[in-house]
Amino acid sequence: MEDDLALRVHERLSACPGLRPVGPAEGHRFGLWDLASLAEGALGECTDPDSLTPSHEKRLRIRLGASGREYEHNDDYCRRYWIRDPFKDREGGRPRGPLGTVAVDTWPSGVGSLRVSSLYVHPVARRRGLASSTLDTVYEACRAESLHGFRLDTCWTWQRSVRYYLNRGLWVTSWKHALGLARLSYLPRYEVTENQGELTFLAANPDLCAPGVMVPLLVADAVDGRLRLRETEQYARVRDELNAVRYYARSTLALHLAVRGLPLVRGKEQWAEAVAGRWCDIGDPEGLARKIEVFEGAAREKGWRLTGLYGRSTRSRHD
Repeated sequence: MEDDLALRVHERLSACPGLRPVGPAEGHRFGLWDLASLAEGALGECTDPDSLTPSHEKRLRIRLGASGREYEHNDDYCRRYWIRDPFKDREGGRPRGPLGTVAVDTWPSGVGSLRVSSLYVHPVARRRGLASSTLDTVYEACRAESLHGFRLDTCWTWQRSVRYYLNRGLWVTSWKHALGLARLSYLPRYEVTENQGELTFLAANPDLCAPGVMVPLLVADAVDGRLRLRETEQYARVRDELNAVRYYARSTLALHLAVRGLPLVRGKEQWAEAVAGRWCDIGDPEGLARKIEVFEGAAREKGWRLTGLYGRSTRSRHD
């Protein structure tokens, strides 16, 4: 299953000096890098993927269960790339080995976007901006072909990844099966500021005020262990066609609250609605609180690492 626009995006990605398409004989190696990423996120075990022995690989796949199974790749559905550092390559005069991985679908998902997966940077190559530059490259390639941008999923229990994507300014667009985040052209740049325990969600939108000015939309704080969420006048004035901003602002602020360990539940009535299944895909903060319980329960059953997460410190707030 392929799409002409998506394939033109891949032509651009293949020509990018920071990416190299995975060769026909490199599939298993890419799978080992994927396994190393899973092991670090789910188990907290940092491993050099190119040093994995067959016995170590087998042990990790057993511990990861179905998530660690190696699947046969099909380029009809997504294309895989090695992440490189072209600046370091130029210093040495010839290409060096890969420093990370990324995969991009060949068919749009949602409203004109491509799904990104397998984003991973080797531990020795981190803090060089490689993951950020890769996401920027994918976004720019999508925009050049009239697509809105990209979407990706991550696990709530992989807190390093969750915080990284939030710091990158990605919007929260789903929490149905995992945390779905996106960078899309119709979702403007946003900021979340914190002042004495109060979080303010601000967005840049030329239809609300002068271009480039950040406008406060939502304000949240805690009162007696419960969430207090307030809408600003600017939030109420957002035009109908910008409903995505109104909708995803609430879910995005909710995740920012959660990673800080702040309450997500406003009261018993809202919590009861969340338990009954409201906001199970996306919506108000109580929906995220309920899904976090589900995510952490599933991770616990799998034997995944659970350290310093929301549910452990705030479970009593739902009672």
